[in-house]
Amino acid sequence: MISVPIHPGIRASTDEMVGLRRLIHANPELGYEEFETSELVAGRLARWGYEVHRGLGGTGVVGTLRAGTGTKRLGLRADMDALPMTETTGLPYASRHPGRMHACGHDGHTATLLAAAQLLAVSRGFSGTLNLIFQPAEEGLQGGRRMIDDGLFERFPCDAIYAYHNEPGFAAGQFGFLPGAIYSSSDTAIINIEGKGGHSAMPHTTVDPILVSAHLILALQTLVSREVDPNDMAVVTVGAMAAGEAPNVIPASAELKLSIRARRPEVRAFLRDRIVAMAPAQAAVHGASATVRYQWKSPPCINDPQATAFAREVALGSMGEGALIPDMAPLQASDDFAFMLDRVPGCYFIVGNGDGKPDSGPGCMVHNTGYDFNDEILPSTASFWVTLVQAYLK
Repeated sequence: MISVPIHPGIRASTDEMVGLRRLIHANPELGYEEFETSELVAGRLARWGYEVHRGLGGTGVVGTLRAGTGTKRLGLRADMDALPMTETTGLPYASRHPGRMHACGHDGHTATLLAAAQLLAVSRGFSGTLNLIFQPAEEGLQGGRRMIDDGLFERFPCDAIYAYHNEPGFAAGQFGFLPGAIYSSSDTAIINIEGKGGHSAMPHTTVDPILVSAHLILALQTLVSREVDPNDMAVVTVGAMAAGEAPNVIPASAELKLSIRARRPEVRAFLRDRIVAMAPAQAAVHGASATVRYQWKSPPCINDPQATAFAREVALGSMGEGALIPDMAPLQASDDFAFMLDRVPGCYFIVGNGDGKPDSGPGCMVHNTGYDFNDEILPSTASFWVTLVQAYLK
């Protein structure tokens, strides 16, 4: 754990923040179902004197606090949703609901922003307007985009906006800032292949969709290796394949599910165009047909250089050089905070969650049944939120 100064007010409320984080962890809710979490957030913000607005993006909450005579407006965002996974940590505060788990740390994101919200409400140590955005449905369901469509920035204008994600694999408490693309885009393609089923002993009377799938899977890998400039980042992964049920039957159809990622919009569009063209062409070679349902999801998270430099300087000044990740490089994850960054200049940064055991605990990668948010980074992250607000709205 990186040793950094902790705001006295945050230090005093650390036990409460840890308890809140674990309460949210034990009661995870999936995207657009964050009813109890939203109620918890809204109730606390109202108690502390925030103007509370519910219902944006379905279950989203925005808390607004004004102080002093400043005219600048700052937005901070935390996500609230969990994943459809069954937790295996065995922790005393593990999920009480099989099939639902905070496997990405949104419980910690929400708890740190609430802790900062409480201190800022008490101290009013800023001058301007603070908008705290608690977003639903980040996990592939585009809750951020839905909040925007519901008028987020028309109702709560922001001159800058910030969010963070915990990142296993980095030392606990280290902060990473990067101008430009820090996270990649994330899109999904579902390819349905229609062949002709029949007896496994008579393949010549069939059009085997599994064989077609195999050829297509190999062809898809050439998109990155042979059609994308090696200087550009791109990923095409076939994450699921479904076809048939019996060893002696050739099925009539097969389905592939793809995850596609890129950092540059041009590469993102190119991959889409090639996949949509390649699938039916490959199927036709074997006498089959293929249809592609392509789902645009999250664009890349592209940080504004000035907003990023500001946040980095605040972190450097308040925590020192040792708290910064040196030579921060882009990551292949995605986050629909990208939609907000498309509308308002801002910065999405990371906070190390620990570089320990890879299969359980704080060092475990997100979207793993053994993952847990590292409570040790709660105080430093909440402290940074307070310091950032006071520096921006000074």
